[in-house]
Amino acid sequence: MSSVTRSSPQLYPQPVDSAARAPRPGPELSVIVPTFNERQNVRTLVGELESVLAGIEWEVVFVDDDSPDETAKAARDLARKDARVRCMQRIGRRGLSSACVEGMLGTSSPYVAVMDGDLQHDPSILPTMLALLKHSGNELVVGSRYTSGGGLGEWSKSRQLMSRLATRLGYTLVPSTLKDPMSGFFMLRRELLDEVAHELSGIGFKILLDFFASARRQIAFVEVPYVFRMRRAGESKIDSLVIWEYAMLLCDKLIGPYVPVRFLSFAAVGSLGVIVHLTNVALLHRVAGIDFVSAQTISTIVTIACNYALNNLLTYRDRRRRGWRWFTGLASFFAICSLGAVANVGVAAYLFEQRSGWIVAAVAGVLAGVVWNYAVSSMYTWGKPRVS
Repeated sequence: MSSVTRSSPQLYPQPVDSAARAPRPGPELSVIVPTFNERQNVRTLVGELESVLAGIEWEVVFVDDDSPDETAKAARDLARKDARVRCMQRIGRRGLSSACVEGMLGTSSPYVAVMDGDLQHDPSILPTMLALLKHSGNELVVGSRYTSGGGLGEWSKSRQLMSRLATRLGYTLVPSTLKDPMSGFFMLRRELLDEVAHELSGIGFKILLDFFASARRQIAFVEVPYVFRMRRAGESKIDSLVIWEYAMLLCDKLIGPYVPVRFLSFAAVGSLGVIVHLTNVALLHRVAGIDFVSAQTISTIVTIACNYALNNLLTYRDRRRRGWRWFTGLASFFAICSLGAVANVGVAAYLFEQRSGWIVAAVAGVLAGVVWNYAVSSMYTWGKPRVS
C-alpha cells in the first residue's frame, strides 16, 4: 500500500541571517505634532518633513485628541506604509500643552521638536535648529517670529496686538532676551526634557513658556527666524477661552507650589456663584413676591447648575464633559455639593459652639464646604473618564 506525503505549512521560522537580525538605531530627531481636526494636513506635513530632513534619521509623532474628522486614522494609515510616522490618540482629555508633553515623553530621540499640525510653522528651519543643538552649547532652539528675518505673515492687527500683549505678560516668567516666548515651534535636547518634565504644568497651549518657567536655572537658548504661514486646511485650536488658559498657566507657575491653580479657579467660580445666588433670591423674593424659602431653594439649584457649567467650561476645560456625560456630571455635582453644605453647617456649628465667634465660624464653614466640593468633584465629577 503506497502512501502519499503531503506538504504541510511551515510551523517554525527559518534561521535569519545575523545581519538582518541586527538592531537598528532609533531616530535622531522626533517631531511632535499635537493635532485636532487636522486630517487634511497630515500627509502634506509628512511630505514636507521628508523633503527638508533628507539625510537625517527622524520620526514624526502625531498626538491627536480624538479628532472627530479621524485625524488619528489618517496618521495610522500613513504609519502602515512609513515607519517614521507614529500616532498617539488620546481619549477623554484635551489640551495642546499636555499633548506635547505626552508626545515628547513617548520618544527616545536625543533631540525633540514641537510644531503645529496646521502647516503654519515652516519646517525648513528644522535642520538649522538641529545643527545649532548639536554643534553649540545651546539646549533649546526657538522658532521666532520676532527676530530679524521672522514675521507674523498675514495676521490681522487685532491678533498681532493680542500676541504682543501675551508676550509682555509672559516676561514675568521668561528672560527678557527671549523675543518670542509665545512660540509653539521649538527644538530641545533630551536631557533638558528629562530635567524639567516633572515640573511642567501642561496647562493651556504655551508649552515653551512652561519650559522656561519650570526650569530651576537659566536655559541656554537661541532663536531662529521664520515667517508664520497661512493655514491651508483644518481648524484653529485657538478659541475664545485661550486667554483664560494663559492666565491659569501664569498663575500656576507663580503660585502653583502654594495653592493649586484649579482650586483658585474653582473658588473664583464659587464666588461668582454667590453673586448669582443673591441676585436670584432678590429677584424671586423681592420682585416676584415668591416666599423666601422657595426663592432660596430655587436659587440654590440654579447656582449649583451655573457653578457646574462654569467649572466644566473653565476649571476642568481639559476634562470637559460633553453630551450625556454633561448631565450625569451635573447629577454627581449636585450630590457632592449637597454633602458639602452639610460639611459647611457642621464645621460652622461646631466652631460657634466653641465660642469662636460667628464670623470665624461662618468663614470656616464656607472654606470646609469649598474644599470638600473641590476635592470630591475633582475625583468623581471630573475624574478620569472611562473609555467607551
